[in-house]
Amino acid sequence: MASERTLLDASPDAPSPLPPPQPEPPLRTERLAFSVDIPDPFLPSSHRDHQPDPSASQREPQEGDESRAVFVGESSGAFVGNSIRTAKYSVLTFLPRNLFEQFRRLSYVYFLAITVLNQLPQVAVFGRGASVLPLAFVLFVTAVKDAYEDFRRHRSDRQENNRLAAVLVPGTAGEFSPKKWKHISVGDVVRVASSETLPADIVLLATSDSTGVAHVQTVNLDGETNLKTRYAKQETQLRFSQDGSIGSVLHCEQPNRNIYGFQANLEIDGKRVSLGPSNIVLRGCELKNTTWAIGVVVYTGKETKVMLNSSGAPSKRSRLETQLNRETVILSIMLIGMCTTASVLAGIWLLNHRGDLEFTQFFRQKDYTTHKNYNYYGMGMQIFITFLMAVIVYQVIIPISLYISMELVRLGQAYFMGADKDLYDESSRSKFQCRALNINEDLGQIKYVFSDKTGTLTENKMEFQCASIRGVDYSSGKDTNGYSVVVDDLLWTPKMEVRTDPQLLKLLRGGGTDEERMLFLEFFLALAACNTIVPLVLDTRDPKQKLIDYQGESPDEQALVYAAASYGIVLVERTSGYVVIDVLGEKRRFDILGIHEFDSDRKRMSVIVGCPDKTVKLYVKGADSSLFVITKKSLELDIVRATEAHLHTYSSLGLRTLVVGMRELSQPEFEEWQLAYENASTAVLGRGNLLRSVAANIESNVHILGATGIEDKLQDGVPEAIESLRQADIKVWILTGDKQETAISIGYSCKLLTNDMTQIVINNNSKESCRKSLEEALATTKKLGITSSIGMLSPELVSESAGITLALIIDGNSLVYILETELQEELFKVARECSVVLCCRVAPLQKAGIVALIKNRTDDMTLAIGDGANDVSMIQMADVGVGISGQEGRQAVMASDFSMGQFRFLLPLLLVNGHWNYQRMSYMILYNFYKNATFVLVLFW
Repeated sequence: MASERTLLDASPDAPSPLPPPQPEPPLRTERLAFSVDIPDPFLPSSHRDHQPDPSASQREPQEGDESRAVFVGESSGAFVGNSIRTAKYSVLTFLPRNLFEQFRRLSYVYFLAITVLNQLPQVAVFGRGASVLPLAFVLFVTAVKDAYEDFRRHRSDRQENNRLAAVLVPGTAGEFSPKKWKHISVGDVVRVASSETLPADIVLLATSDSTGVAHVQTVNLDGETNLKTRYAKQETQLRFSQDGSIGSVLHCEQPNRNIYGFQANLEIDGKRVSLGPSNIVLRGCELKNTTWAIGVVVYTGKETKVMLNSSGAPSKRSRLETQLNRETVILSIMLIGMCTTASVLAGIWLLNHRGDLEFTQFFRQKDYTTHKNYNYYGMGMQIFITFLMAVIVYQVIIPISLYISMELVRLGQAYFMGADKDLYDESSRSKFQCRALNINEDLGQIKYVFSDKTGTLTENKMEFQCASIRGVDYSSGKDTNGYSVVVDDLLWTPKMEVRTDPQLLKLLRGGGTDEERMLFLEFFLALAACNTIVPLVLDTRDPKQKLIDYQGESPDEQALVYAAASYGIVLVERTSGYVVIDVLGEKRRFDILGIHEFDSDRKRMSVIVGCPDKTVKLYVKGADSSLFVITKKSLELDIVRATEAHLHTYSSLGLRTLVVGMRELSQPEFEEWQLAYENASTAVLGRGNLLRSVAANIESNVHILGATGIEDKLQDGVPEAIESLRQADIKVWILTGDKQETAISIGYSCKLLTNDMTQIVINNNSKESCRKSLEEALATTKKLGITSSIGMLSPELVSESAGITLALIIDGNSLVYILETELQEELFKVARECSVVLCCRVAPLQKAGIVALIKNRTDDMTLAIGDGANDVSMIQMADVGVGISGQEGRQAVMASDFSMGQFRFLLPLLLVNGHWNYQRMSYMILYNFYKNATFVLVLFW
C-alpha cells in the first residue's frame, strides 16, 4: 500500500481540462490534439483532514451553496478589505479585557477580595498600600507582558498592511502601479515578482513561463520549505500575453478554511474554464524560481484562507494546576472554618464580659472624654468584624507568592529542557522546544503514549527495495545504477541512485521478448507518470552536467520516480498539460488528459494519458485492497495470486506496498469519460462528488502491472525507547495508515510486539461483525484472567506472574463502525486490558477519536506524538502533544506543546525531565502549603 501521506489523505478535488496547449517543444514524437490541466503536483498529501472538528467552512461546497462572482480587473468594494489585524487589544479595550482574562483565575478573585477587605479601617490589619502591592505586582507584570506582545502584533500588522504591490490600472493594457496591501480589493489584478510575497489569495492568470507554471514556497503558511507548483490556465496565459487584459467573470466558492482545496470556473470568450487547487496561490506564499506571475484577487483580508486558519491550538491546563485549584477550595473552607470559630469564640467572650467592656484595656465601650461609644458597634457587628479581621490575619493560608514561584520554576524548567544535550538532535541541529510553559509537570505523569509510525518511529526517508512485475519478484538488487539522459547536449542525471535488479535491467534492455519488454516498460511508465512529482534541474560544478531533483511532498512518490529513473525511464519535464519521459534514451511526450486524485472511498489515484502512438491509457496505483477489486481477475488469476503473495512477503519485511495497474481506453470510452470529466471539473459546487463518480466509472477492468516495496527505516534508538517506556508502566499505542502486515512487522522490529504476546485482531466490514469480535475479545481477556497491570510488566516479571500479555490489532475500517457508537465502550474495555494496541489504516480524525476514547474515560494522562499535519488532531486532543520536526513540514510542531527531533528523546523527556519537573513542582507546592498552614495554625492557636 502507498504511504498514508501519499494516498490516504489526498484531496478529492481535481482540476479540469485545458484547451489545446502551448506549442510543443522539439521532440521526436507526435502528440494528441487534446489536453487537460493536471492538479497541483504538490498538493500536500500528508496534510489532509488534519482538523479535529470539521466545520461547515471546511466541508466540500455542495449544490445549493452560494458562489462568489469576481469581475477580473474591476475592483469591488462589496467584499471585506485586505487590511488584517492579529492584535488582541486596542488602547480602549486593553485594560478591561486584560483584567478580565487575568481574573479568570479564581485565586486572583480571592486575593482581590482580601485586598478590598484590608481597605476597611475596621478590619485593616496590614497597611492599606502594602496589602495592594502583591496582587498589583502580579497583575502589572502580566499586563506589561501582554501589552508588549500585543504591541509587536500591532507593529507587525501595520508593516504588513502598508506593504506595496503592483496592481493593474483599470482601462490600461498591462500598466501596473504600486498600491498598499490594505487598499487591495477583490477583482484587482496583481503582478508579483520573484521572491515577493503574495498580498492576498489570487488565481493565476499568467506567468513568465510560457507553459503557465509558477513555483511558490509556503513556508509562511505551513512551515514547509520545499517548492510547490501552481499553474495559470492556457486560455488566460495566451489572452494576457496578447493584449494585457482579461475581460471575464470568475465564479468561486465562498471563503472557507480548507487551504488545500479550491473550486471555481472562469467565463472567458463564452467558454467555462475549470479552476482548482493548482490554480490558486494563497496569501503569505513567496514566488520562487519564476520571474513574475499575474493573478486576480479572489479573497482578501480576514477572508483569506490563512487568516481563517489563524486560530491557535486549544489551551491546556496542567493536571497539577487543576489539583491546585481543588486544594485552594479546600483551604478556603478551612479558612472560613477557622474564621468562624474565632468570631464565635470572640462572641462568647463578649457575652461573658459584656459588663466589663467599659473598663477593658484593649476593648473599651466608652470614651470618657466625650461620654460616647468609643470603638463598639454592637454585639452582632462586633462578631462580624472579628470574622473579617480573622480572614485578613489567616489569608496567607492560600499564598499568592506560590503562583509567582510556579511561573518562575516553569520558566527555569523550560530553559533546562532546551539546554539538555540528551534532547539535542545533531542530524537536524534542532533543540528541544517548550511551546507551552504551563504543562511542564504533566510530562512526569504520562500513562499512555499514542504514536504515529511514519516519520515518528521511522525516518520517513523512503528507499525503493523491490518490485513484483506481472507475478515475478525482482528483489535481488545490490548495486546502485546511475542512469543519465542527454538533453540539449547536456548530461542530466537523477540526484538519487537506487539499487537495481540486474535481471530486470537485462530484460528492459532487450534481454526478453518484445511483449515482456513492453509490459516492463508499462510498469515503469506508470511509476513515472502516475504521480504529482515535478523535476527541477540543478546546476553542478561541471557545466556539461545537470542534476534532476524530483520535488514532491510525498517521499513515497519520490522514491518510485527515482526507481523508474534508475531503470532508464526518466521523468524529464512536467507542465500544465503533459509530461516528457526519456524511455531508454528516447524522449516521449505524454499528454495528461485527466487525473483523479485519491479519496478515502476509492483508496487509489489514476491518470489518463495520451500516448505518442495515439492510444489513450489509464494508469492507476493504490492500495491492494482497492486495486484487486477493479481488475480482470478471471483473465489474470495467476498474476493476481502471485502479486498478492509477493505483497504479503513485502509487508512481512516491513515494506510499504503499492499496486500498479493499467487499462487501454477505446475512443468511445474516452469520449464518454471526457464529456463527464469536463462537466464534473467545471462545476463550482459539488465538484468532488461528481469527480469521484466519474473516476469510479472509468477505473474498472484494470490489468495488474505489478507491485512495489519501499523501505522506511526505523529511527535510531526506537526499540530501546519503547521497551524502556513499557518497563516504566507506560502503555504505547501505534496509530498508522499503513496496512496491517506492515504495521505488525514494524511492531516486532521496534520491540512493541513480542513472540510471547497473544494477538487479538479485529478486522471487520460491518457493525455486527465488529460487535461479535469485541465480545469474543472480552471473553478472551476474562478467560485468560488478564489485568491491566500484568501487561505492563517486563517480560521477566510477566513470566514470573504467570500472566499472558495481550496485543490488540484493529484497522480503520472497523473503527468506522466502533467510534462514536455504543461499541466504543466495548473497545475501551478490551484496549484497557491490553498492553499493546496497534491501529492500522486509520484516518486523521480516527486518531483523535482513539485518544479521546482513553482521555474521556480515565484519569490517566495521555501523550500524542507525530510529525505530519495528519497528526495535528491527535496532538491537540491529547493532554500533552509532542511534534517531531521531520520530513513533512512543521504542521505538527506548530500545533504541539513540545517539539523535538527524534522519538528516542521521549525517554529522557518523560523519565528524567518530566519526573523531576513533576516532583520538584509538587514539593514546592507542598512546602508552601505546609509552611503557610503551620504559620496560620500557630496564629489561630
